[in-house]
Amino acid sequence: MSLSSLSESPSSGGLELLKAKNLSHSFDYLLFENIDLTIKENEKVAVIGVSGSGKSTLLHILATLLKPQKGSVELFGKDLYSLSSKEQLAIRRFKIGIIFQFHYLFKGMSGAENIEIATLLSENKPDTEILHRLGIENVINQRVTELSGGQQQRVSIARVLSKKPRIIFADEPTGNLDDETAHIVMDAVFEHIKKVSGALFLVTHDERIAKSCDRVYRLENRRLEQIQ
Repeated sequence: MSLSSLSESPSSGGLELLKAKNLSHSFDYLLFENIDLTIKENEKVAVIGVSGSGKSTLLHILATLLKPQKGSVELFGKDLYSLSSKEQLAIRRFKIGIIFQFHYLFKGMSGAENIEIATLLSENKPDTEILHRLGIENVINQRVTELSGGQQQRVSIARVLSKKPRIIFADEPTGNLDDETAHIVMDAVFEHIKKVSGALFLVTHDERIAKSCDRVYRLENRRLEQIQ
């Protein structure tokens, strides 16, 4: 899957990394309908909204985890849900990173071992600079069960950044962090996006964090409306 096959976006000179059209999805009730969204390289996009509005579901659809009931998603110029499971898995391994609200670390391992597994799967090398940037270099060899919730979350974020993904999908990445640490984490994510000419799709309740992105949307009444 070559990025050279992507088309240039005339408005900014950047490449379109993600394009969603007419997305609709429901579970027991309709979450959202007819959502369109385009994200280009070097763009950071945030979505806010009340619990149950469908923010996480939208992220899962964009991040290869859930096929929409209606509509389409293009990632890196490819129709995502027309790809085989093997091709989708390759995108998750090599092209994107997903930061969940709950860190999902391997509890029987150290923080360093958790990160090493991610780098092996994505065929990268561990980056000690990320550990220093996130302030976990002194605890990285401890078992994750010995770490605080905030330290575990920073290990999970370091694990994602170590993969060197082109697009990061983040679901409440600062939910377990104090304000100072949250800003350190988001600065590290933003620096990564700039370094790789990538993109960020962020779901958050924290409007202060959201407003640090280039565009902010509110998912409300089944619609995605831009507010910044």
